[in-house]
Amino acid sequence: MLEQLSEFFSWSWFLPETFNTYEWENPILLNLIWIIPLLMIIRKFIKFLKNPVLELSLPKRAKQNNPWTYLRLLPTGFFLLALAMIIIALARPQRSNERVEQYTEGIDIMLVMDISESMDLQDFTPNRLEAAKATAIDFINGRMGDRIGMVVFAGEAYSLAPLTNDYKLLTDLISEISFDMMEAKGTAIGSAIAAGTNRMKEAESVSKVMILLSDGESNAGNVDPMFAAQLASALGIKIYTIAVGKDGMVPYGTDFFGRPQMVESYLDETTLREIAKSTDAEFFRASDGNALQNIFDQIDIMEKTEVEENRYRETTDYYRVYLFWGILLFFFWMTMKSSFLNNFLLD
Repeated sequence: MLEQLSEFFSWSWFLPETFNTYEWENPILLNLIWIIPLLMIIRKFIKFLKNPVLELSLPKRAKQNNPWTYLRLLPTGFFLLALAMIIIALARPQRSNERVEQYTEGIDIMLVMDISESMDLQDFTPNRLEAAKATAIDFINGRMGDRIGMVVFAGEAYSLAPLTNDYKLLTDLISEISFDMMEAKGTAIGSAIAAGTNRMKEAESVSKVMILLSDGESNAGNVDPMFAAQLASALGIKIYTIAVGKDGMVPYGTDFFGRPQMVESYLDETTLREIAKSTDAEFFRASDGNALQNIFDQIDIMEKTEVEENRYRETTDYYRVYLFWGILLFFFWMTMKSSFLNNFLLD
């Protein structure tokens, strides 16, 4: 009660700045403002009908234009202002402040990227690895609320980053990936899946996803790819597999005369398909940079983070200040109409 009184009187000497920032609960009542000019017209019309004529005999020294005579308009002015304030109060001016709170239940995503020598082939621009890195960074920047980690592999696997929400750190690490990070040659897909699974096994998120990107058959490491995939499936991890590159002759560097050299590329789709199938995920084939981007876009849609949104609307009423002034002006009008001051002003 005391807070309401203090708020009321803190407004009593100041009107809010402008009407254009208001929302009105009963905007149709603002049309009653037209009553004010209508009353003025009716008042003038009644005075015209009466047309009183009064002959006065004034001394020559009397001033014809005495400014005090205009004080007779004060009661009418107070009444019309009081009426305007009451109409505005009835229309209930208010301002609203909407607050939105978002809650995201993110998923865990482990990117598993092949950095073997075959990823240096140039059927992608500038090569397979750089195209994969750029697409992975775009994918990370498009996520919200997810924990994302990174595993790289060639002849062995290496956990580059644990599951994290620090996307800036993660993208910086991906940008620095190079072929000389691994001394062991080959493609250890089973070891890479095992390393990713080890990072995700204790995660408590509802959805766990691994995205495995490779361009060759598994020919290194001491873990069978299908055994690693079955272990991941038992822990609730889905593995989306992406075969990167084209079969056949693809460019690789240039010869002594600056002409592109061609080497033969072979993709083992069978293993990658079986890995995805065993974990209830999907296999994709990316033959160029655009296809790779589209694949990541599809995965982004399929593994969407669930976002819950709560909206809170806080409304502040401003009708009290107008009602206060309306009552105050009406009181002044009643006082002038029923006291000797009215007679003094009209004499």
